[in-house]
Amino acid sequence: MRRALLRYACVGLTMIGLVGLHGLSGAAQAPGKSTSMPVFQVDSTWPNLPNNWVVGIVSAVTVDSRDHVWILQRPRSVAANLKERAAPPVLEFDANGKFVNAWGGDGQGYDWPTTEHGITIDHKNTVWIGGSGVGDDMLLKFTLQGKFLKEFGAARTSSGNADTKNVNRPADIFVDARANEAYVADGYGNRRVIVLDADTGAFKRTWGAFGNPPDSDPPAGAGPAGGGRGRGAQAAPALDTEGDGAKYFGNPVHAVKQSNDNMVYVADRSNRRIQVFTPAGKFVTQVFINRAGPSAGSVAGLAFSPDPQQQFLYAADYGNSHIAVLDRKALKVLYQFGTRNATPGDFQGPHHIAVDSKGNLYVAEVAPGNRAQKFLFKGMSPTPPPNALTAEQLAR
Repeated sequence: MRRALLRYACVGLTMIGLVGLHGLSGAAQAPGKSTSMPVFQVDSTWPNLPNNWVVGIVSAVTVDSRDHVWILQRPRSVAANLKERAAPPVLEFDANGKFVNAWGGDGQGYDWPTTEHGITIDHKNTVWIGGSGVGDDMLLKFTLQGKFLKEFGAARTSSGNADTKNVNRPADIFVDARANEAYVADGYGNRRVIVLDADTGAFKRTWGAFGNPPDSDPPAGAGPAGGGRGRGAQAAPALDTEGDGAKYFGNPVHAVKQSNDNMVYVADRSNRRIQVFTPAGKFVTQVFINRAGPSAGSVAGLAFSPDPQQQFLYAADYGNSHIAVLDRKALKVLYQFGTRNATPGDFQGPHHIAVDSKGNLYVAEVAPGNRAQKFLFKGMSPTPPPNALTAEQLAR
């Protein structure tokens, strides 16, 4: 049975990395320049849904400029006996966790995704939504109140990686305010990053892994199953553990984020790596996450700490159900937390993630987790928390 977010409202707080820490700051402040690392505490009372609503697969979470938290979920995935209680796809909560608004779904003048996947709010307070279902070859833009603004591309029209007018089951969007450009992790049907004008949708540029042209062949195993449960449709690749890895992006190319110092980070999920590029698409470096782990896929979601230097990079390991905390510039994994189970503070399919201005971390979980979780930023520690995963745990 699908698990609702509200089910965890009465569970007590589970502590993440607070026991035995030395030098932990007394007040929660956003991470800044430091040799220490952030630690978190799960808030299992968040979020509170109204109207006795339940959610299905929770595919994405984002935070706007007011620290309002937005969840994108899939009403069609709610269990049949709970369909009448299914919440709308888009849910908004204020900075204190109070429910604000909900909207989304089929409407006149646009193609709503068959499988809701990514949500982003840009510097103009525009809500971007994309889908990972077969035929979800478009990006949608709405106001904060859910008024339809624009559709880039159209359903069931993509001709593949060479198409400059349509995406193909996009996984994630990031909008660069400086250049007014939308970076798209495109995604489940294609294997590329594509950059569009954020107002007109005009094509700017595209690239694949290592900055090379995108692979012209369809992703291995791509088909109707891709994204319906958040798992992707790729055939499991050979588990390489040495060298630079695959020369092409895997399926899906799952997340894209741009840092304040103008570097573009791409989550190549099935290849278990993060690749870093210039905005022009020039390859800079890469890091593997749990490359030798038991899952054939790892990095699904990316987020930065809110300090101006964005010292820390957070990565959601979908396949192994961990969150990794990295030194962003060094691309060094500082520690990981979370194991695969339903207990608040652990994970069952961490997917997309987001961070607010106070450093709190939000995690959207697809099946079988079917929930969103909030992790309160509790300060800085010079050492990993006691419950950080050991090498033996990571290899299981």
